[in-house]
Amino acid sequence: MKNQANSPVKNIVLVHGAFADGSGYKGVYENLIRLGYNVSVVQNPLTSLKDDVAATHLVLDAQDGPTILAGHSWGGAVITQAGNHPNVAGLVYIAAFQPDNNETALQWFLTAPPAAENGVLPADEKGIVYYDKAKYHAGFCGDLTAEEAGFMYASQGAFYGECFVTPITAAAWRNKPTYGVVATEDKSINPDIQRTMYKRSDTKVTEIKGSHAVYISQPEKVAAVIATAANEISAM
Repeated sequence: MKNQANSPVKNIVLVHGAFADGSGYKGVYENLIRLGYNVSVVQNPLTSLKDDVAATHLVLDAQDGPTILAGHSWGGAVITQAGNHPNVAGLVYIAAFQPDNNETALQWFLTAPPAAENGVLPADEKGIVYYDKAKYHAGFCGDLTAEEAGFMYASQGAFYGECFVTPITAAAWRNKPTYGVVATEDKSINPDIQRTMYKRSDTKVTEIKGSHAVYISQPEKVAAVIATAANEISAM
């Protein structure tokens, strides 16, 4: 199968998840730029699945050809829905949720007991879900420094719980080549949950030793997975 534009995939769009923002992709961005890719980073409002998909589509609209759409964590649900955009040639899931039609991210989150380090709190009176500050470092980004974890905690967006419980209506991985990274030391999304989702979708999987924030702690390896997806899809 040749990619839809019949040309090499040179565009990458990166989608962040909950309890973080787009700045975490700096290392992945730098590695991909050095490889010659055009890289864009979406800043999700994290207010609803619909809003995050709309923000992603705005960036995809600006691409000049076939694009790899990559998402971390909650961003996996976003790219599952947004990946139907005609510019998307393939998907990369980075320690990410990968729901099917009529499934939610929360459904998958609940399929295995949470790690003791996991600090995802119940929604507050405004419907916003936060990560316990006392658990953020160990539970979200245990292989980063305390200083890095502190900045990430301080700069995270407000994540509305509505996102977690909104079902996917058109899973793009059913129609697009799909790649995935399992973060083997993940304390936020159990690695076995990642493996189960990816196995069901016949995702091409790379396991990387790293925390849930593997895209920050191991940017070279995550960028290599994205570049491999672009190269292999270009050859289809």
